[in-house]
Amino acid sequence: MVDQELQFRRQSRHSISLATVDDVTAVQQCAAAAYTPYIERIGKPPAPMVADFAAQISEHKVWVLKAGAKTAAFVVCYIQGDVYFLENMAVFPEYHGMGLGRQLLLFVEGKAIQQKCSAVELYTNSKMLENLELYPYLGFVETDRRHEAGFDRVYFRKELV
Repeated sequence: MVDQELQFRRQSRHSISLATVDDVTAVQQCAAAAYTPYIERIGKPPAPMVADFAAQISEHKVWVLKAGAKTAAFVVCYIQGDVYFLENMAVFPEYHGMGLGRQLLLFVEGKAIQQKCSAVELYTNSKMLENLELYPYLGFVETDRRHEAGFDRVYFRKELV
């Protein structure tokens, strides 16, 4: 199992690509699998479960990380003003613990630097307690808390140097 995991990590480092219309279903399934556990905690489906991924893909905002031909994770990100905004990121549960989320975050930071953005910004639901611990650990600083679109959101920012 460890050898398979190492092999997957090596292969996956080079498998992030812009999503196409052929990826819509896999991205929707990944979002559902990743966010369903939060429904009870939040009291309703989290916003990423009802996102219009087809539109986001057509706007070139979605990137997929594939394990061979299978989508393992995705990220929705784009330039917003002078920052790179990470709107959504999810990993299929069977790929948890392999560093794919961190790999996607590094990818987003790299895209932000390429685009000469000053920072990466994101938000998470205030009930996603794991994220409230994770993002500061990864260098993000909490900048705001807002009630938007029926959700309590916590905003984070990571300056790029």
